[in-house]
Amino acid sequence: MWLRKRKGCWELKCPTTAVNGTEETSGEQSKAAALCSRYKEITNLPDIQLRVKEVIKEDVDSETTEKISSQEDESWLGIMNLVCFAEFTTVRRSFTLEEEGVQIDLDQADFGYHVGEIEVLIPEGGDVQSALEKIERTAQKLGLTGHQRVEGKMHIYLKRNRPEHYEKLLSAHVL
Repeated sequence: MWLRKRKGCWELKCPTTAVNGTEETSGEQSKAAALCSRYKEITNLPDIQLRVKEVIKEDVDSETTEKISSQEDESWLGIMNLVCFAEFTTVRRSFTLEEEGVQIDLDQADFGYHVGEIEVLIPEGGDVQSALEKIERTAQKLGLTGHQRVEGKMHIYLKRNRPEHYEKLLSAHVL
């Protein structure tokens, strides 16, 4: 999971692994799904704090963190012993395909990495398979083959700038 601050607001990206609560069974679906990253994005600060507490299993004073619900007040990070290990800025250009409900983001990170992302947002419990199909159709329209997974900005940043941290995350199966 990734905790980040974007445009002054905290976001927690939690990976999900199943489609509609079950693993995919078809070979084609598995190939398409294997190339897609799926995340649940939590944007409500108290929900973020609760989820982080669950994951780190630290003895954190709940009363203290519950009182901190301001996006500007970052003291809860120290209370939970969280420290920043990556800081970079991204310039994003976004395009929406109205008929498909698909968003295409083109990112330029300030450390020299450029990447594109095809995204379909769905509500909790939404049709993940349909979203995967939309992504695959859009990729085909754009001439993308989908034979190789593209590494995200964080992976590349850590490889280039924090290789020891990157290796620890790999060995812990976080990446």
